[in-house]
Amino acid sequence: MVALVLAAAGTPVGAQPRTGTVPPFGVVAAGPNASPTPTPPPPRLPRDFRGKGKWIVRDLDITVPFTWEGRGGDSQMTAGGPQYPIWFTNLIYHDTLYTLTYKWPGLDEHPCSRIPGFNLEALNEGFEGARFVGRETLRRTPDRHVNHWRVGVVFPELPPGNHPRLPLALGDIYVDENNRGTFWQVLQFGVQNLYDPELDEWLVMDTFEHRPGTVTLPQRCEPPR
Repeated sequence: MVALVLAAAGTPVGAQPRTGTVPPFGVVAAGPNASPTPTPPPPRLPRDFRGKGKWIVRDLDITVPFTWEGRGGDSQMTAGGPQYPIWFTNLIYHDTLYTLTYKWPGLDEHPCSRIPGFNLEALNEGFEGARFVGRETLRRTPDRHVNHWRVGVVFPELPPGNHPRLPLALGDIYVDENNRGTFWQVLQFGVQNLYDPELDEWLVMDTFEHRPGTVTLPQRCEPPR
């Protein structure tokens, strides 16, 4: 999967039917009589942070530990590990986007993909075009009061009407209502999740701290040029 969008828990994987009629992971929207308030600023990933949580692939019935850390503008996601059914890492490292999948069901090739010219500023510029969905509460312990945003890339870019469109990369992002740089939950959907049959994966944060984390480029990935 090619992440960084473009990823809580409360409910075990597979506990809710995939009908589309039940909000995932206990999301509760604001009431119909809530007073309108100004649209908050869009999500913005900070330069320094560290957090732990879970990576959830509901259709495969897989949940694995997940870490997301940033240092000096570089950042790294790591899901699973050698003892788990899935294991991958995604990095923004020295103006380059890397994806390395060590383990995934049915996957035999494990290259480290490298996309130069991508950095934290480019990611946050993408978030600037996010669409505000609303203020919601994620049922946790404790509950998380969040602003829900939707961001995505659809191809081709065409005007409204009856045109074929492909969702290349879509994401639902839930950030703390008091800090747009605190990410609590992300749904990723689209071709970026090509390894998953349903093309959707969740990241769920249990902790998110604004202090420098650790970012390490895997040995099998080519260093930035």
